[in-house]
Amino acid sequence: ADWLHVDVMDGHFVPNLTIGAPVVKCLREVTDLPLDCHLMISEPLRYVPDFLEAGADTITFHVEAESDVGETIAAIKAGGARAGLAIKPNTEVEAALPYLDQLDMVLVMTVEPGFGGQSYMDMSAKLRRLVEARGERALDLQVDGGLNPETVKHAAEAGANVIVAGSAVFKAPDSTAAIRALREGAAGARAS
Repeated sequence: ADWLHVDVMDGHFVPNLTIGAPVVKCLREVTDLPLDCHLMISEPLRYVPDFLEAGADTITFHVEAESDVGETIAAIKAGGARAGLAIKPNTEVEAALPYLDQLDMVLVMTVEPGFGGQSYMDMSAKLRRLVEARGERALDLQVDGGLNPETVKHAAEAGANVIVAGSAVFKAPDSTAAIRALREGAAGARAS
């Protein structure tokens, strides 16, 4: 893998409860891979300093969260990390568009956040709209949810260049082969 995607859930914004900044700090101590922290929490601005201190390279939070979007982006950038903004499947892509100039990445959720193992939902229209709105600016388009060697082709064709895969990797008998299959699927889709 090129990055480690760390799902952080607070049991409020999404029903599940997972890890926090202390675990991210422990991960930082054992890897040089970029840590991409996806904050599925109600108050991301409140916790940005903790994740910066823990060693997050990218902090992505949801446009639907309670914190002011502009202030949260500014705090992430001021701390030296990359800023990402996530949108849920039922959120219109227009919610992210006013912030594109301030962002390093937009995460398009292809499942409802909070639970692994869900089926991929087609968000290609959102991805294509983001590609159009991005223009020539450097902005990663990340997809997360239900990605496997088949669905990754669909996401990559629509413009995604950062792929998050959980179950497809962790439940595979050979995680290295699973990652290779995801890479090949995405590369093949982009080449066509």
